[in-house]
Amino acid sequence: MQAVYLDHAATTPMAPEVIEEMTRVMSTIYGNPSSVHQFGRQAEFELDMARDVVAASIGAQSREIVFNGGGSEGDNTVLLDISRQMKHKGNHIITTNVEHSAVIKPLETLENMGFEITYLPVDSTGHISVTQLASAIKPETILVSVMYGNNEIGTLNPIKEIGQLLFDQDILFHTDAVQAFGTEIINVDDLKVDYLTISAHKINGPKGVGFTYIRSGQPTPVLIQGGDQEEKRRAGTENLAGIVGLKRAVSLLTAEKKAENKERYNQFERLILEALDEQQIEYQINGDRENKLPHILNIWFKNVPNNILLSRLDLAGFAISIGSACSAGDVKPSRIIQAIYSNDSKATKESVRISFGYGVTEMQIIEFAQTLVSTVQSILKK
Repeated sequence: MQAVYLDHAATTPMAPEVIEEMTRVMSTIYGNPSSVHQFGRQAEFELDMARDVVAASIGAQSREIVFNGGGSEGDNTVLLDISRQMKHKGNHIITTNVEHSAVIKPLETLENMGFEITYLPVDSTGHISVTQLASAIKPETILVSVMYGNNEIGTLNPIKEIGQLLFDQDILFHTDAVQAFGTEIINVDDLKVDYLTISAHKINGPKGVGFTYIRSGQPTPVLIQGGDQEEKRRAGTENLAGIVGLKRAVSLLTAEKKAENKERYNQFERLILEALDEQQIEYQINGDRENKLPHILNIWFKNVPNNILLSRLDLAGFAISIGSACSAGDVKPSRIIQAIYSNDSKATKESVRISFGYGVTEMQIIEFAQTLVSTVQSILKK
């Protein structure tokens, strides 16, 4: 049997259309977009077309898009530089205790620089409330960063409501939408976000490329300095092939395709849970069962060590994960599971993440569910 990849929240396979488009650019367009000769103009045309497509996908203007190296770079750039620029107005930043490490770590750096960071604790489903956030705002609050959808448990946050709250109070708002962009309809004007970060490799595009949305009129974050690329907002010759690949991946994710994918992923989840219920396997879903990203299913199997379950499923030909792939080589319990339960909860060592995506079929899910059931039963008999 061919191995089945069920770790799409970590990264995704590139769509054939993306590979084809990138190959075209790598084979025929090698000018620097900043050069004024015809080769440069040809490259610049491709860059401009990509910016238009990406901007349209989130209801933004083309000039509000900055291409970069991905979500981690985008998060770091916004948090570190906007905080520096706004320090004359205050030094208080609000976030949650379940953010991606690309948000948590730069905020820890800012703490060491004298900024005050409030980490809002989430409830047992991984949510924060607008009321909770509102109560944390101080006169010194300059920035709020809340992820759109959690990368481990899939819980969605009330981004639109938070955006309205902060818009009324003139506080800058950033959201990491890396995990959500592939399934959610996003319009930056509706959300009233000032900064939004995206990565191509989560949507069947190439690794090492992404973009940041920067609302017109708001401070422009700059982290990498050097040349005047990206309108002096991100130095370094643009990764044109990667950017064109990102454009193609975005263009494949129409509203209709996102709706189709949601329905398919919900069906995959139903098949897995029905198989577990039929065999009376004891489990608990981590996070919110309803208000969540459809491609992520995080399950706590009581008395089943997740490292053993992961290894046995891998040997059986199924790839899932314990937590975020961005904690490479890290065998510590999931920080997210710790946050929704407690540090000493058995869930931290008995939970796994299953994530769906491009190329996964219903038959593969049925086979996976059967293997999952038999593997859990085998471990429990030991």
